[in-house]
Amino acid sequence: MNLMVTVLTAWGYELSLLELIAFITAVIGVGLGVLGPRKTWPWWIVSSLLYAALFFQWNYYASGFLQFIFVAGAIAGWFGWGPKGAIPKRLSRREIQIWGLAYLLAWFSLYPLLKSIGAAASLTDAFGFVGSCIAQFLMVLQRYESWIIWFVVDAVYVYQYWNGGQYLTAILYFIFVLIAVAGWKRWLREAKSNSI
Repeated sequence: MNLMVTVLTAWGYELSLLELIAFITAVIGVGLGVLGPRKTWPWWIVSSLLYAALFFQWNYYASGFLQFIFVAGAIAGWFGWGPKGAIPKRLSRREIQIWGLAYLLAWFSLYPLLKSIGAAASLTDAFGFVGSCIAQFLMVLQRYESWIIWFVVDAVYVYQYWNGGQYLTAILYFIFVLIAVAGWKRWLREAKSNSI
C-alpha cells in the first residue's frame, strides 16, 4: 500500500493517506490521555512513527526526532502508569522553577543547531521539541503540569505547521490545544484529590 498516495486535494493542499492515518491515530491517542487509561500509549506509538516519516519529509528535523522520544515515553508510560492508568500529582514550586530553567536553556541551545542544518522552522521547532520532551516526561510521571506545557507547545505548533502549509497537521495541533485544556482541568482536579 502506498501511504504517500493523495486522498484529497483542496485549495492546492494535497492530503496523503499517511498524514490522514497519522492524524486519526494522534487524535485518539492524545484524547485518551486526558482520561488517563494505559491504552493511550499504543496509539501514541503508532501516530508518532507515522508523523516521524512526515516530519522528516517536511524538513522539521526536531519534530521528526521528537517522535522517537514519544515512542520511548509511550513505552515508559505503559509500564509506569500501571493497569489502572494515571494517578495525577502536582510538581513542587522548586521543581517548576528547575523545569522552567531547563526549558529555556535547552531551547536556546537547540535553536542554533537546527538553524545551522537548515531546519524548516528552527526557533519554533526547537521550542516545541524541548517543551514536548519535558511535557512527555512529566506526563509519564503523571504530573498535571504536563498539560500546561502541552497547551503552550501545541499552540506554537499550530502556528508553525499552518505557516509551513501542513494544514491538517496544524488543525491537529489546534485540536491538541483544546485537548490540553481538558487534560489540564481533569488532571488538576484529580491531583488535588490525590493530595488529600
